[in-house]
Amino acid sequence: MRIDAVVFDCRDAGPLARFWAEALGWQVALEDDSEVVRLATAGVHDLEDDPSVMVEPPEEDGALPRLFFVEVPGSKVTKNRVHLDVIADGDLGAEVERLEALGATIRDWAEEDGGVWCVMLDPEGNEFCVMPPEDAA
Repeated sequence: MRIDAVVFDCRDAGPLARFWAEALGWQVALEDDSEVVRLATAGVHDLEDDPSVMVEPPEEDGALPRLFFVEVPGSKVTKNRVHLDVIADGDLGAEVERLEALGATIRDWAEEDGGVWCVMLDPEGNEFCVMPPEDAA
């Protein structure tokens, strides 16, 4: 068994999918012809209004799950029960600043057992942690 996708419920799938694609260096999946027809049949004629958007890892990382963003009514009201931990490619502070420029916000800085990481919120308020590079320990 393996994880196929991590699914995020959200208010606006397109912008949140683009945030995560840019944050991770992944790609928003392109719509194939059958998907465009399916959406049109459902009354969605502008792909920006697609209520479900997939973000795919680079092909060389094929073992990683896809991220799937699905619009749902209502807003997030409590802390996530599951969150992503991402590892900074370089300096932790610079990575946090880059993510802020993309639309994330800092919730808190955490410290435990001599390690420091940043707890952030994506543009819809979903928590995720930015960890220092593995060689920084």
